[in-house]
Formats: sequence, C-alpha cells, structure tokens
Amino acid sequence: MKQRLELVPVEEARRLGAEMGIGEAQASRSAFRMLAHHPDLLRHVFGLLKMLATRNKLPSRLRELMIMRIGWTTGSDYEWFQHYRIAKAEAGLTDAELVAVRDWRSSELFSEADRAVLAAVDDTRERGEISNAVWAQCEQLFKEPAVLVEMVVMIGNWMLFSQLLKTLRVPIEEDAKPWPPDGKAPAAAA
Repeated sequence: MKQRLELVPVEEARRLGAEMGIGEAQASRSAFRMLAHHPDLLRHVFGLLKMLATRNKLPSRLRELMIMRIGWTTGSDYEWFQHYRIAKAEAGLTDAELVAVRDWRSSELFSEADRAVLAAVDDTRERGEISNAVWAQCEQLFKEPAVLVEMVVMIGNWMLFSQLLKTLRVPIEEDAKPWPPDGKAPAAAA
C-alpha cells in the first residue's frame, strides 16, 4: 500500500535529527521522516522512545518481546522489521524466540517473566487493560512500582506506534525484506 503522506526529505530529517541529538542513521529512517512533519511532536515522541530504550528499568529483552508481539498481532511490518534487528542485536533474542513470539503460549522457549509480559500485551490488545490475574503475576515478578508503570507505558507506546505506522503506511526502508527471519506475515498483514 502507498504511504498516505510523503516522507520529509532526508536532508531536512537529518537537520532536525541533528538539532535533537539524533544521529543521521536514525533520522534517515522512514518513521522519523514521517513524524518530522510535526517537529515539536517528534521531539517529545523521540524523547519518550529514548528514555524507554536507554534508561529503562524493565530488561531490554522483555521490552523487545513485547514490541515484537505487538508488531505481530497488529500486523505492523515496519515495527516488526525495525525491532527484529534491535531484539537480536541489543536484547540478545534468537530467531527461534522471535518466531515463537507469534504463538508464544505453545512455545517452551520463554521464561516466567517473558510469559508474563507477553500475556500483558495480549490482555491489553484484547481487553484494553491487563487482567487481574496477569497483573498479579507481573507484580509478583517485577515488584517495583516503577517497573510495572514502565511496562504499561511500553505496551501503550508501541501499540500507538503500530497504529501510527499502519495508518500512515510508513514504508520499510528500501531494499529491506519484511517479516524477518522467514518472511511470514500474520494473516492480518497479508
């Protein structure tokens, strides 16, 4: 599908990125270039993203599992593609684990903490909130209120991004193959 708005030219996006302390590579990405239509919003959005990615209290592995589950269940090829690389390089997830996120309940690859955050994502997508049973499990595992609040914000943030990416039809960067590692997309995205 064709994107709904043209991307801001890469030179302009890089200029804005430099003003915000964001490197050329990230400022050149399609999502940044789409959000660059609204520079003030872009500053705030990337401030939140930076905090959630660099000063997070919840382990990066759990964050990336949540994002990959959101990308899969919403059919967000851009979210899946971008975070596939991050999940492997920064969070140490394997291809087998990332493919298993698609049907995590039937996989034996995930720890109790992994399963808790994946269940929190599914509850939020299906019910609009985390159920009492899943919340109790997360509370028992993570204990610290700041971690629990961060988990909820992370789920909401990347659900927002999925909706934004899909609605604006933000394209994956040129020559990239969607749905790594196997090219299989969810039925909703096909």
